[in-house]
Amino acid sequence: MIKFLKNLLALAVVAAVVWAGRMFYIKNQATENLPAIAEGEIFDFDVLSSMAQKLASQPYAAPSSTLPDSVKKLDYDQHRDIRFVRNNGPWFGQRLPFELQFFHLGSLFNVSVPINEVINGRSHPIKYSPQFFDYGRNKLDASQLENIGYAGFRLHSPLNTARYFDELVSFLGASYFRALGKGNKYGLSARGLAIDTAVQTGEEFPVFKEFWLEKPTRKSQSVIVYALLDSPSVAGAYSFAITPGAETVMEVQAKLFPRKEINKLGIAPLTSMFLFGENTKNRFDDHRPEVHDSDGLLVHNNNGEWLWRPLDNSKYLRISAFEDNNPKGFGLMQRDTDPEHYQDFEAMYEQRPSAWVEPISDWGKGWVELVEIPSVQEIHDNIVAYWVPKKKAVAGKEYYFQYRLTWGSRISLGKNKPVAVTATRTGIGGVSGMLETEKRKFAIDFAPSAAVTKAFNNNEIRIDASASEGKIVGSHLMLNPLTKGLTAYVDFKPNDKTSELRIVLKKGGENVSEVWSYQWLP
Repeated sequence: MIKFLKNLLALAVVAAVVWAGRMFYIKNQATENLPAIAEGEIFDFDVLSSMAQKLASQPYAAPSSTLPDSVKKLDYDQHRDIRFVRNNGPWFGQRLPFELQFFHLGSLFNVSVPINEVINGRSHPIKYSPQFFDYGRNKLDASQLENIGYAGFRLHSPLNTARYFDELVSFLGASYFRALGKGNKYGLSARGLAIDTAVQTGEEFPVFKEFWLEKPTRKSQSVIVYALLDSPSVAGAYSFAITPGAETVMEVQAKLFPRKEINKLGIAPLTSMFLFGENTKNRFDDHRPEVHDSDGLLVHNNNGEWLWRPLDNSKYLRISAFEDNNPKGFGLMQRDTDPEHYQDFEAMYEQRPSAWVEPISDWGKGWVELVEIPSVQEIHDNIVAYWVPKKKAVAGKEYYFQYRLTWGSRISLGKNKPVAVTATRTGIGGVSGMLETEKRKFAIDFAPSAAVTKAFNNNEIRIDASASEGKIVGSHLMLNPLTKGLTAYVDFKPNDKTSELRIVLKKGGENVSEVWSYQWLP
């Protein structure tokens, strides 16, 4: 069942400050670079969980700044001029399947985080070294940089070829991270946790305040990253077992210890950008046909339905919720991988990865929430999706979430999945050249399927279309000679109310396609 949360004009202020709030948090919070445990101590996820529980039992301590002014005052271009020296990296030249590189502090990134290696089950801090960096044209005094720490790190691995170490994953800023599958370029991001996203009181941005990385062996196929999360509301222990490939897979564990009741907890949050696409092209005067890192939200609910919600960028903040009990999966997807549909040979949006969240532990009742924030520039992440547990998290309790997070262009979602929605187009309705401005026509393309096409030719496929407000006044299904799949044409007559539209292809009483789910705003 879809639970629609009405658009709140009062939340327009939230939409305007979400991005700015994220940048303020990253830029203005810095922490002392002090490891949580001493060098050589035993470390594993249980130790990290005990650290997080102890941290949550103490009052929250806001980070304090210890960075020299020469680093704090680096502007964007000066910061970009600092490069990591690969040949001096801590794992370089050891014939390991992964290499570790660091991001330097400065500009927007003034959060200093300790980074440690775990070798034979024991923790060893990786101290800041000027040998790791080429400062370019910057005049930085190395004697003032001792123990300042790092802004974050990235891991490299032979992802696309056997000889070149491509960037695989990066952790940088608050609890943000992102990864690549084979052939991908960076697009959407994930976060450790979201708190009070699109709430009038303001969003809280937890940070990963310290990292531990298990040093791989020469035969390792995966690398494990641990992170200690902290914020005014919660402390947490995280582990990420990362396996690169055509689809890069992260096995994630999160154990949370709230300091207080949390109004809205966002589990496995994904953050992306959608400026315009086939269904919103008329809002932008742009030479490119489409601009987006993701084009839809996919939800696999516990009833076995696959729901596809095309992303939108309207004038108002939109919040939608898809209720469920123990969801099977959700993700922000970049389905359109045709470069001709973007015509941007620098950004290459067709190479941006999708990200799919698959719960492993029992997540209980709640909903997948989608937040779509109005935006006029592609530099802003304006799309957020996450799981919200129905029961609020309260102080003194422990919460455990385990999930698989997969990154890639063509993520495998199972053999029995129904045919996918591949495109959504809309315009003024009408037939035989007679336009009817009070109607909207939707054209929904479905992926080709030999079995579905055969059933269509036998008159066994029908369109099941409904609207929570307004009326469906016509529908027609035909074989698309360009895509080789089916295209559904549906005419909708809206009223003055927000409407939830659903369109699905059925054979008999069974769905043979994803459920196309669309929110119409008057």
